[in-house]
This record gives sequence, C-alpha cells and structure tokens, in this order.
Amino acid sequence: MTANNGQPKEFSFDKSHDAEARKIIGRYPEGRQASAVIPLLDLAQRQHGGWLPTAAMNHVADVLEMPAIRVYEVASFYTMYNLEPVGENFVQVCTTIPCALKGCDIVLDSCRDELGIDVGETTSDNKFTLKEVECLGACVNAPMMQIGDEYYEDLDAEKTKVVLKALRNGETPKPGPQGKRKGSAPAAGLTSLTERNGNKGA
Repeated sequence: MTANNGQPKEFSFDKSHDAEARKIIGRYPEGRQASAVIPLLDLAQRQHGGWLPTAAMNHVADVLEMPAIRVYEVASFYTMYNLEPVGENFVQVCTTIPCALKGCDIVLDSCRDELGIDVGETTSDNKFTLKEVECLGACVNAPMMQIGDEYYEDLDAEKTKVVLKALRNGETPKPGPQGKRKGSAPAAGLTSLTERNGNKGA
C-alpha cells in the first residue's frame, strides 16, 4: 500500500532481513538495542530499493523499542541514508579538497554528460541518480565516485564514462583503481619496501 505522496503506508522486514536484524541486535547488551539503529536502517534501506520511507524508520523504531524521532535524527544526519527514492545506480561523486585537486569537476561533468542529468536528478528510466557528496575516504586514489557499495578511483573523463556505460549495459565494471596501480600503492610504482628478505626484486 502506498500513500498519495509515494510513501508506503506499511513496512516490515521480510524473513531474511528480519533474521539478519535479530542477529545484529544480539550483538548488543540487553537494554542497549538502540545501538543497532545504524545497521538496521541500512537493512531497511536495502530491502526497500535504496531509500528509507517513514514507515521503514518507524518499523526500525518499533523493533528497537526507541522513540521514532531518534531514528529520524539518525537517518537525516548520515548521508548514507536516502529519504527519497534513488535510481538503480546511485552515483555519488566526491568533491572535497583531495578530489577537487585531482579533477573531480571533470568527473562530475562527465557524469552529467553521459547520464544527461544534473546533480540531484534521476534519469527517466530510473537507472541512475547523481549526487555530489563529501569525502568518501579514498583520498589517495582521488578523484573517485561511489556507485552502490563500490568505489571507482583514479578517474578521468573517459574512465568515468566507461564505468557508467558498462552499468547502463547491465555489465559489472571492475571496482577500485581504474588505472594500473594496485590498491592504494603509489601511482608511479613503489618508492619504499621494494625489497623482500633483503633481496632486491625478490
């Protein structure tokens, strides 16, 4: 059932998400169930297609026996929660200082160009939502963007479009650095710890 404003009137965890919620709550001492609010909100958001309606937040409040307003406070504070519907691929481009110094404006413009939408908008086929966000914690591999649970790093205009085109075609682009580096190793190659057991190049 859905209200006129697009909000579902009811929400409850399905069988698998409820089992996971119980497991999470069990990690906390008796009387401290409210500590599970962050992971339970994440569970609810995943079950509901990437966003949290009021009914889902109310259900989390009921499960944890805490005032609904406290759940709303958490959900509205953290940017990891979406209080409105988002596209199937939620594209978050980091634009804080490390990424800005490495060209995040080019990444953002490439997203606009490839998707045909601006920040805060969703494509007509509901495949992509574009958002500008604060630091996502992958500064050494800047510039980067997060799509769903995956990070795509060391981006430029063309690499950004390659990732987006792959997703549009139903493919799964390789997450992580989009260049030659491995993990967070120096982009130009190792500068220290180049020897193993005292043998250079071993």
